Amino acid sequence: MEENQGSLSKPVAVMACTAMTLFYVAILYAPTLILRLPPPQSFKNFMIRRFVCAAVSSVASVIFVPLILPIRSLEASFLFGVYGIRSDHLWQAVVFPLFLTSLMYVGSLMLKSILLVNKWNQHRNQDGRPLFDYIKSTVLSFPSQMSSVASNVLFWRNFVVAPLTEELVFRACMIPLLLCGGFKAYNVVFVCPTFFSLAHLNHMMEIYSRQNYSLLKASMVVGLQLGYTVIFGSYASFLFIRTGNLVAPLVAHIFCNYMGLPVLFVQRKGLVSVAVVAGMISFAWLLFPITRPDLYNNRTNNCRCWQGYCSWS
Repeated sequence: MEENQGSLSKPVAVMACTAMTLFYVAILYAPTLILRLPPPQSFKNFMIRRFVCAAVSSVASVIFVPLILPIRSLEASFLFGVYGIRSDHLWQAVVFPLFLTSLMYVGSLMLKSILLVNKWNQHRNQDGRPLFDYIKSTVLSFPSQMSSVASNVLFWRNFVVAPLTEELVFRACMIPLLLCGGFKAYNVVFVCPTFFSLAHLNHMMEIYSRQNYSLLKASMVVGLQLGYTVIFGSYASFLFIRTGNLVAPLVAHIFCNYMGLPVLFVQRKGLVSVAVVAGMISFAWLLFPITRPDLYNNRTNNCRCWQGYCSWS
């Protein structure tokens, strides 16, 4: 990629990102509005139809970006590198961002641990089973639980389709466009999540009907959702720019979808509050050191990572 040079300008980059955002949302309604297909007979069929639409949108965006991006080479390895799809430094791109993200959820993990211990104590008092037997029964039931989870369409939406397609479109496709359009890296961290949050506005009518058609309640729910997507989008964009690897924001996205909103305060559980504060301090302290570009690239001077440079500035 020609570094901040070529025919790509800021307005073109912004318009291209806007077009991809609109297409990502609009295609979800294409089967009924454009193709005139009958409504799906079940929720599972409805979600599968949306999975296909999201996949088509992602593939179209991946094909669209090289048409306007000033790329030096059309070789497959180089094109994959543009999107941060790389096989090198894979374990670093998984372990370090996952550890960093988990620090924001130390309070949630502490609370889950306390609840798990309390649940075990309750079972022990009821049937007198020792801890080992309780752990053994939990492990033995794990395969059947996983089979049940894997057959759940919401599992595929939350942990496979949504993270993969959203990271491809809103990070892998949009960030190279914005950087090559002349935006500074720290600006992209805050500009890119705007498109990501706008793509979630399509849930407004669904939430509006769910809230008994109360505009105030629906607006509050949507506002909270948009705020969360902006914060997470900024963090995911930061990871993508710092590492140059799509896996980094992808694993963070999956983990956040699994954990939900982090616990910040719990009444009468001071240990959880202490864990929350310790986690947030550790996260802020490690944010830049654990995302150093040289941890994810063989070299930072004329390196292989997609953005053509690896310095934060």
